[in-house]
Amino acid sequence: MPRLSIRTRLSAVAALTALGTLASVGGASAAGPTLNGQWAPFTRCPVDAPAMLAADGSGKTPQCVVSTSAGGSIKLGKTTVVTGRTELQFGVVQNADGTSAVVAPPSGALVADSATVPGGLLGLMCPSDIPVISGICQTLGDSRLNKITATMESVGAPYAFDQTAGVLKDMPIIALPVRVHLQNPLLGDNCYIGSASAPIVLRPKNLDYPAFGMSFFKGDGTADEAGEMSRIDLTGAPQHDGDFAVPGATGCGLNVGLINAAVNAKTGLPSAAGNNSLTLNSAQTSLAGLTAPGTVVPDAGKVLARNWHSAVR
Repeated sequence: MPRLSIRTRLSAVAALTALGTLASVGGASAAGPTLNGQWAPFTRCPVDAPAMLAADGSGKTPQCVVSTSAGGSIKLGKTTVVTGRTELQFGVVQNADGTSAVVAPPSGALVADSATVPGGLLGLMCPSDIPVISGICQTLGDSRLNKITATMESVGAPYAFDQTAGVLKDMPIIALPVRVHLQNPLLGDNCYIGSASAPIVLRPKNLDYPAFGMSFFKGDGTADEAGEMSRIDLTGAPQHDGDFAVPGATGCGLNVGLINAAVNAKTGLPSAAGNNSLTLNSAQTSLAGLTAPGTVVPDAGKVLARNWHSAVR
């Protein structure tokens, strides 16, 4: 049966390695249908997006990518948060000239478990010489009022994907614009670090080479060495970004700007590049695509979408 060309394999490995790089703090679980067999992790692949459906299998090849991590950490200014389980999903359209385009799911590329900010509000803005803030600090013996959760959210599609960097070390692989939502009764509903217009942009790099595995399956996800679909799995590579800048917090508290100032002063925000870091201890990253997309020209995107839907339980 046909197998992937060397060029296609390298592109696939690059895509996978890039997407294994991203850790986040968050508060949402990945949503999507239950899929059969080898399709199981790809619950949010945007197979019905126009760019994916239009991929012909010759000049443009569609693929689904998912990356999960059990944990890591992110440092913003003076505050370090331990991250829980994270998930990054999106589609990739590989172009014949070696470039690629990322297609994000409608819900955003990044979702993850909630993380708790160490010290809560006491650690984030107390003590303070601002009278109103001092008054708030005195109420924070109530653990419910003190606790802060942090949610990292996508604020735009990933971009600047470099498939060559995906198989190398110490090169930025992809750019992921995000913001961090700080949630606490006293902070209100609109307290963010970063925004759509001024996001935190993560550009992670591989610190080591991941373990490589490959399998084949039928369109509906059933394992089959002669299957029309292929899946690449990369595991175990640590990844890092220490070069991103972090803007100041905004929208925190009912008195606009008052709690912003306290939070920013205590946590050292805004924080210039070099003072912040993202670390992902390990990742499980998988890419699924047609084994021989050239055999279904010009309908590769449509065939990929049909196969994905056929795997829905």
